[in-house]
Amino acid sequence: MEKLSKEFYLQNNVVSVAKQLLGKIITVNNKKQSQQFRIVETEAYRGYDDKACHASNGMTNRNKVMFKNGGICYVYLCYGIHHLFNVVTNTEGNADAVLIRAVEPLVIETVNTNGPGKWTKEAGITTELNGADLLKKEIFISEEDKSNFRPVVASKRIGVEYAGEHALRLWRFYFGDSDFVSKKFKQDKILINSSTID
Repeated sequence: MEKLSKEFYLQNNVVSVAKQLLGKIITVNNKKQSQQFRIVETEAYRGYDDKACHASNGMTNRNKVMFKNGGICYVYLCYGIHHLFNVVTNTEGNADAVLIRAVEPLVIETVNTNGPGKWTKEAGITTELNGADLLKKEIFISEEDKSNFRPVVASKRIGVEYAGEHALRLWRFYFGDSDFVSKKFKQDKILINSSTID
């Protein structure tokens, strides 16, 4: 499987990238072991006009990685417990990122991956990977060999109610047929054409 190119991460539409990342394979090579996971749920966060985004109030020591060129990891600790893994996108200064909310394990024995903190724990991902280059060996994302059609669903992002009207944006995407998606709601919208929301 070929790694995604630097150009993929430099795309200027983070919502589009969030959809494109569905089905891609994450490979994690760490002290624990080498593991692979298929991305089945993502959320887009846009730096310049998104109150749900960590960068909405400018650069801080915590979010400074988001302001770099796309193609690196933004990993932060949530509630002092969960390590959440994000893919930084767009060019330097834009602070766009895609949260990887859930994945399907390619090794069936690994099952606890239906949430953003669960899968990173399973994969051994911590803040030590914050800023890591996704074009190198430690962690990277690649295309899957298969291209089977899977229904893509759009939904509101989870846990961002504080963002007001921005919390209503349908910027969470997932495979409707996956058992590993963190949450599904009746009002979620199946995308016939995945380019209809941006």
